[in-house]
Amino acid sequence: MASGRNWNWFHRMGSPRWFYETTGRWLPWLWVLTLGLMLTGLVWGLAFAPQDAKQGNSFRIIYLHVPASFLALAGYYLMAIAGAIGLIWKMKLSYMVMKSAAPIGAALTFIALFTGAVWGKPTWGTYWVWDARITSMLILLFLYLGVLALQYAFHSQETGNKASAILALVGTVNIPIIYKSVDWWYTLHQPATIKFTSAPSMHPDMFQPLLVMIVAMYSFYALALILHTRVEILRRERKASWVRELALQAEPGGVAQ
Repeated sequence: MASGRNWNWFHRMGSPRWFYETTGRWLPWLWVLTLGLMLTGLVWGLAFAPQDAKQGNSFRIIYLHVPASFLALAGYYLMAIAGAIGLIWKMKLSYMVMKSAAPIGAALTFIALFTGAVWGKPTWGTYWVWDARITSMLILLFLYLGVLALQYAFHSQETGNKASAILALVGTVNIPIIYKSVDWWYTLHQPATIKFTSAPSMHPDMFQPLLVMIVAMYSFYALALILHTRVEILRRERKASWVRELALQAEPGGVAQ
């Protein structure tokens, strides 16, 4: 009995209704946190951080490129974990989170590739090279799009969920390849600026706004994922009584019965 009660929190978190009602209370605070951090980081990095000695002002694209790259990788792990939970514990909510994470991750990966190309032109003299880091990031974009496409490739939602989850799990092998590509192969990319095992190689006046932007992007990701998941919950649970009650309450003068 005690063991069952210890897992109650886990199953409660898997309830679409619990997620929808709980995150509704978080959203105002997340909006404020995200906008505040994003504004602070962008103004600090773009207007007040010193120029790079070699790259001049072109290096400032790092304040969007690096955070987007971080979240593209971390978001893929989150998507894969959500898919694994769906496969193992059959939780509907986890599949909704997985599906909602796919377009966000694809957008962030595209931003990382695009900003990298813009940064590469003044730095390397070309927008694109087929080095290990860029190629593996492009594969990541295709994996995100593949997970999303599989959701619509089957008439059965359950089959689409399972196929997407399997692809997401298989694709996790690409994440360490992306991260270690600059160490394993010769690439035009510089080694990692931020490492857990050593101090950052950037000057503190440049690194501090970057850190703020990374936190801001994590906050933005959480906000975007919650909003997408809430929409997906309403779409899949539209026949549930609690969703119909919400619809009645949203109507002008509506009163839930």
